Amino acid sequence: MKKASILMILGSLLLLGLFVFPLWNIELGAPQYPEPLGMDIYIDGIQGQNEFDIQNIDGLNHYIGMKTLPKPEEMWEFTVFPLVIGGMAALGVLIGLLGYFKKVSHKWFFGWLILMTVLGVLGMYDFNAWMTDYGTNLDPKAIMKLANPDGTPMSYKPPLLGHKKMLNFDAYSYPRLGAYLMFLGMALTFVAGYLGWKRPERP
Repeated sequence: MKKASILMILGSLLLLGLFVFPLWNIELGAPQYPEPLGMDIYIDGIQGQNEFDIQNIDGLNHYIGMKTLPKPEEMWEFTVFPLVIGGMAALGVLIGLLGYFKKVSHKWFFGWLILMTVLGVLGMYDFNAWMTDYGTNLDPKAIMKLANPDGTPMSYKPPLLGHKKMLNFDAYSYPRLGAYLMFLGMALTFVAGYLGWKRPERP
C-alpha cells in the first residue's frame, strides 16, 4: 500500500504543472502568414504563441464579427479552474498520505480519479461551449459577412481536437504539456488504485 500511496501523491502533484505550462493550444496557419498565429490556453488565461499573436488574431476576428479574446477577469473559468486544480492536487496528496499510514483504502484513490475525470469532462464541455459561442455568435455589423452554400451564416468555431479548414486558414487544436502532465498524473493514480487493490497489505 505504501508504493501505491507514493504513486497517488506523485500523480496528484503532477496537476501542479498546469500552473506553469499551457493546457491547450490553438494554431492558425495561412499562406499570408509565414509563421502561424497561435494562442496557448492556460488555466488562468490566454497567451499568444508569439509576441503579437493575440493582437493579430483579434484584428482578423474583428473583420468577421468575432469577439476579442477574453482577458482573465472576463471569464469566471480563469478564476475557478486554478482553485479546482489546486484543490484536487491537495486532496490527492492528503489521500495519498492517509493511504501511506493505512488510514484509508485504495477505494479513495479510485474515488479521487473518478472525481477528477468528471471535472475534466465538464471542463472540456465548457471549453467547447465557449468556442462554439466564440465562433458562431458574430456581430451582425461586421465588415465581412460570409455564408455557407446553403445560405446559413458561416461558423468560425475552432476544432475541439484536431484540424479544421476555415476559409484560407488551417486551424489546429491540440493539448499541450500541462494537459499531458495531468493525464500522466491521472494514469499514476489509476496504477496506485490498482496496486492498492492487488496488494493492500504490502509495505
